[in-house]
Amino acid sequence: MSKPTLADMRKSYQRAELLEHQAESEPLKQFEQWLQQALQAEVPEANAMTLATVGSDLRPSTRVVLIKGYDEQGLVWFTNYNSRKGQELAGNPFAALQFHWVELERVVRIEGRVEKVSEAESDTYFHSRPLDSRIGAWASPQSQVIQSRAELVTHAAGYAAKFMLQPPRPPHWGGYRLVPDRWEFWQGGVARLHDRLVYRQQGGAWLKERLAP
Repeated sequence: MSKPTLADMRKSYQRAELLEHQAESEPLKQFEQWLQQALQAEVPEANAMTLATVGSDLRPSTRVVLIKGYDEQGLVWFTNYNSRKGQELAGNPFAALQFHWVELERVVRIEGRVEKVSEAESDTYFHSRPLDSRIGAWASPQSQVIQSRAELVTHAAGYAAKFMLQPPRPPHWGGYRLVPDRWEFWQGGVARLHDRLVYRQQGGAWLKERLAP
């Protein structure tokens, strides 16, 4: 029996529909509903989201980060400000996020402007992290070339000895908030007739529209 090829791989989507009259009038409420359903369904790493940024060379790059909070102001994650994503956001503050909840046949895409959260908010979250994660924030020169894993381990040991149980938040580490101006909710549909609802700001309100799949 021959092995299936990539061209042969396909999936039939038939779990649910996303109709205009069923969707919330505010995208944040629709997002919260879907996120809670993903958590209740125990979707693996339901809090993981792909972050896309664009550098000064106009080359896009993506990586997975974890959402740590959301409200009317936007969606929050934490990272090293000196990382590639941090450098790209410093030069171009517009970015995109994407959640893919495979088991629910759902995707959420969010676009908007990114800003740093307050130092107080970064401090609060940093000190809630496990000790090894706080030490790791000091030990890793994120996105920079290093000689070996042993170099990381040595850095971690050094900072652990220096700070003991009380590592402060590194000045190069903290939170970002994406302030959305566009949301898209995608629900897989039968016969590839997927449901795509987009919310975009218009005159201070959210306009809801359907896109062809």
